Amino acid sequence: MSNCKVIALTNQKGGVGKTTTAVNLGIGLIKQGNKVLLIDANAQANLTMALGYRKTDDIPVTLSTLMQKIIENEPVDIQSGILRTDEGIDLIPSCVELAGMEATLIDTKNRDSILKTCINKVKQSYDYVLIDCMPSLGMLTINALAAADSVVIPNQPHYFSIKGLEQLLRSVSMVKRQINPKLRIDGILMTMVMPRTKITQTVISTVKNAYGRNIKVFDTQIPFSIRAVEATAEGKSIFAYDKSGKVAAAYEQFAKEVAEIGEKQRTQNRANRI
Repeated sequence: MSNCKVIALTNQKGGVGKTTTAVNLGIGLIKQGNKVLLIDANAQANLTMALGYRKTDDIPVTLSTLMQKIIENEPVDIQSGILRTDEGIDLIPSCVELAGMEATLIDTKNRDSILKTCINKVKQSYDYVLIDCMPSLGMLTINALAAADSVVIPNQPHYFSIKGLEQLLRSVSMVKRQINPKLRIDGILMTMVMPRTKITQTVISTVKNAYGRNIKVFDTQIPFSIRAVEATAEGKSIFAYDKSGKVAAAYEQFAKEVAEIGEKQRTQNRANRI
């Protein structure tokens, strides 16, 4: 049985630092000695571009290619769709063709489990698989939640993000109840934090009071920094672009928190099997 943990990074609100978190959490886990696969499950291909692949339409095999083969019961080599990046992290990329997969999945048998089938073919080679989800609860996000062991929710401390968080938690609960009973929420990560502003302090306090009893709010907070924006524009992780900066330090600490949760769950799983 694989010890790989599959984590979906999701938020139905866009612009909360989800893709940036996927990249830097992945690299942070690699720095701890883990093998990590990133999956770009967003037709906008932000994760793919954030790792330096600008011409996404020129990539011969992407996530949509692999999922289409599984849907059509064709032989599929998942390894053919994995890119090995310069920073040591593996990536199943995306392109605009993935947008059409939403409509395809609606009429597909076992439509909730296509991505899970794809991941199951390679997960034995990794310690972590991180899925960067679309900012909506379409079929691709449902596939990600169906495939995942857990969810990490990046959340920017703005008022409207609280309303989006309520909707997201209901959606995760629905998937857990109807599709994936083992799905759990690892926690809420505050991103692009400007701690000196009143709205930031108010929102973080509100989130902790509303959800903190049942859902972990990670101790680590990712500070706002233009360096993180520049790193994404350069197609690099924050560790490659500004390794001594405050954002790199925060993501390194966050990766440790995630790894601690993962190890506790692996220990519990081993105890349950015994």
